[in-house]
Amino acid sequence: MKLWLRLIWAHLSWRWRPKATVADVGVRQFMVWPTDIDIFLHMNNGIYLTLLDLARFDLMKRARAWQKLKKQKVHPVVVQETITFRKSLTPWLRFNVETKILGWDNQAFFIGQRFVVKGEIYAEAVVKLRFLQSPKGTPTPNEVNERLGGWPGTEPVLPAWVSQWNASVALPKGREQAPSDWTK
Repeated sequence: MKLWLRLIWAHLSWRWRPKATVADVGVRQFMVWPTDIDIFLHMNNGIYLTLLDLARFDLMKRARAWQKLKKQKVHPVVVQETITFRKSLTPWLRFNVETKILGWDNQAFFIGQRFVVKGEIYAEAVVKLRFLQSPKGTPTPNEVNERLGGWPGTEPVLPAWVSQWNASVALPKGREQAPSDWTK
């Protein structure tokens, strides 16, 4: 996490923001700072991914999920993510990051996130998120939902395109071989 001041602000400010559930669309406002821009004078691509982390953190804190899982030594890790850029975010521009849990399979949650300016999508990402438990373990999404008191309302159905995306970008598991061979 390279944006420490934003992280500290997110950690402190969630208390004064509206409560949420994990089923809600989380909305977190940001602004493009001069330190966020690259040589082309728009927000650096890497900053987008960091702000996605902060927006997910904000939703989890406001839904009280972060606190409950932290007590159980459970924490989220990003497994896969893909982002599509549509328009540039320029210095001093205010924008929202919208976060929505799209659904889950037997291993991971899938989260949709959007960078939105005045109702218009500037960039969109899909994130595959798993949870790890210290000292060892990987609770399933159903187990995570149980630890949070169950899913509030009707469980979302994972869109078919998300399952296809997941399969098409998957790498071998960490203990399996994954040679770098560009000829294939």
